[in-house]
Amino acid sequence: MADAIVAGGGEVVDLADAEALVWSDSSLAAELEDALAGTDDIRWVQLPFAGVERLAHLMSDDRVWTCGKGVYAEPCAELALTLALAGLRGLGTYARETTWSGPIGRNLFGARVTILGGGGITEVLLRLLKPFDCNVTVVRNRVQDMDGADVVVEADRYADCLPGADVVFLALPLTPDTEGMISRGELEMMEPHAWVINLARGAIIDTDDLVWALENDIIGGAGLDVTDPEPLPAGHPLWAMPNCIITPHVGNTPEMAVPLLAERITQNVRRFARGEDLIGPVHVDLGY
Repeated sequence: MADAIVAGGGEVVDLADAEALVWSDSSLAAELEDALAGTDDIRWVQLPFAGVERLAHLMSDDRVWTCGKGVYAEPCAELALTLALAGLRGLGTYARETTWSGPIGRNLFGARVTILGGGGITEVLLRLLKPFDCNVTVVRNRVQDMDGADVVVEADRYADCLPGADVVFLALPLTPDTEGMISRGELEMMEPHAWVINLARGAIIDTDDLVWALENDIIGGAGLDVTDPEPLPAGHPLWAMPNCIITPHVGNTPEMAVPLLAERITQNVRRFARGEDLIGPVHVDLGY
């Protein structure tokens, strides 16, 4: 990160002399609060990840806040597509078999897809889905045309877009409005063969309701890179379910993330020095 700052034309100095702060760990809320306390000279704070819910209470409009929004879109979208293909083609079930078994699975080709969220992951996912000739509906706060989406609708209509979908991708921030938005009622709206893929935050899905839906074949399955709680405890029912594929929050690994974040820091340091708009601004009023 220090090298990335220098590459952007910046200088790493003591906090007391700094105009900007590049923060490395979104879990260290108390430490960030202490770092900012008593200094009015920090005009910009760069955070490392797209999710800022742990730090949202520290944010105000007297500083510019940017995050890793869009930085990790390509690796996360790649994993989302991987989980969807694995789920639809029954790889979770096959991987648990100890003997030759019968054929299962559905095609992603020509499937109906709903994506909740309209950010960077969705933009890349739409590009990755193009060869599969899917019919794609995107649900987002600000309705606008998106390349690769057949339909874009308002966020408050998300439940209307669950029936009929073969795959539902979750790629949206965790806020008070999105916490628990996929619960028993929404799961019952989904098709009995549909897979829900969560690359966002675990708490967007009610975990107990998801367990119920998977146990009772209410939906086809779930591909989860995030869970609630996280880490998912050993012995949790989700681990043993053949219609649930879990990866341990590895939408981007350190090997993938470090060069991507470094490039974002370098770009933003250059823009900050020039007085230009920064990439990945946090909307403080919205919490993401």
